[in-house]
Amino acid sequence: MNFGDLAHEARIAAQSLLDAAAGTLDPTLRLGVTGLSRAGKTVFLTALVNALTQGGRLPAFRAYGQGRIAGARLAPQPDDAVPRFEVETHLRALTGPDRHWPESTRRISELRVVVDFESRSGFLSRQRPGRRLTLDIVDYPGEWLLDLALLSQDFRTWSQKTLHASEGATRAPLAAEWRAHLATLDPAAREDETAARQAAALFRAYLIAGRAERVALSTLPPGRFLMPGDLDGSPALTFAPLDVPPEGEAPAGSLWAMMERRYESYRNHVVKPFFRDHFARLDRQVVLVDALAALNAGPEAVADLEVALTDVLAAFRHGRNSWLTSLFRPKVDRLLFAATKADHLHHTSHDRLEAILRRLVGRAIKNAEFDGAAVDVVALAAVRATREATARQGREDLPVIVGVPEAGERSGGQVFDGQEEIAVFPGDLPEDPETALSAGGYRGRALSEDGGDIRFVKFRPPRLAPERGITQLPHIRLDRTLEFLLGDALL
Repeated sequence: MNFGDLAHEARIAAQSLLDAAAGTLDPTLRLGVTGLSRAGKTVFLTALVNALTQGGRLPAFRAYGQGRIAGARLAPQPDDAVPRFEVETHLRALTGPDRHWPESTRRISELRVVVDFESRSGFLSRQRPGRRLTLDIVDYPGEWLLDLALLSQDFRTWSQKTLHASEGATRAPLAAEWRAHLATLDPAAREDETAARQAAALFRAYLIAGRAERVALSTLPPGRFLMPGDLDGSPALTFAPLDVPPEGEAPAGSLWAMMERRYESYRNHVVKPFFRDHFARLDRQVVLVDALAALNAGPEAVADLEVALTDVLAAFRHGRNSWLTSLFRPKVDRLLFAATKADHLHHTSHDRLEAILRRLVGRAIKNAEFDGAAVDVVALAAVRATREATARQGREDLPVIVGVPEAGERSGGQVFDGQEEIAVFPGDLPEDPETALSAGGYRGRALSEDGGDIRFVKFRPPRLAPERGITQLPHIRLDRTLEFLLGDALL
């Protein structure tokens, strides 16, 4: 470990001391909320905060069901330099007259929720009749999450892994233009800004193409190439993998040295500060996954999702917090993997969706449990956009889901206007996760005639009546999610 790494660890330890000092009287938790592309993270966080502040049908959330939560409210966040998560704006989008899904997260944000509760312990209730949980929620893009794997990869390793991945059947056509340009580059040639910019632009185009719903790839770092923000055009984002030799060092002044230097700048000035200032301070973590999109895109998308989850979890500081370890090496001690959009399936498939996700993250879950972290998997819909019904087809009653597709959605040759409610037979997930994960093991409900484009219909948010005070959002298993993440802190 070099001096820079020691200084990095020292800053994490110092921040841990400050966080611990702030939470000695009443419990304080820092909850990380993130997810891979299309997972519905903004909707999840909005629904979670709304459930805490407005209540609802939450039978599995024991502190709420037992009447021990006196109330919850928003409070000023602790980090003044971090943008606030605009929960009010997102809630208006979900419940307004032209109800629609809010825009996805493009940056890190934060929100503080204070929960007043009564302890389940009679002794604690007598000593301190009113207790308080301070919940600091850190929302960050899943694209940044995958960057944490870069902390353990030098430029050569990253280049080799990226080039190898681009040879897969799904990725190869997407990467063809970038790979053709790469073949013209000599890593040992003199550094060339024009060549670097062209390589970076083509590499970024390949990553963007990998996000398309048709292919639904997950492992697409560096994350800031997809969400550059104020770094757009900077040298820290003007690099790309090179086909460098397996041994040896970059010649001084070469294109290889230039790309390697910028890759290191990205790690040092983008990834490490995010890890130090936000990620390493988390107590609890939710990782949202759109497993259905990967299943619909095919086996390569599923395998890519498994690689992404494994890489991500290698960066977590797993383990159950003790007083001493929480001061010096904060560790995520509760980790939840959530397969979102369960409302696109009949309830008989919800447990099967959980089993599929558990299979995908199996190796990572084993590692986390070995280190003492409590791990759970859930299939949920933070906001339920459909309801269930039964439709008669011939002599058979079929379970269907009913909802209002978004305007422009297509199914069976029909184009929807965003107003009409339809019933859809979603099909069943196989009981055996391995069957679902195999080639052709599961097909979504909207299958084109040539069998090529398999995807789900997108439904509008449910119709509420906020003008009549109805602001409690329907959900699937959000109460179980709250119990796992917060239940022990509300005892």
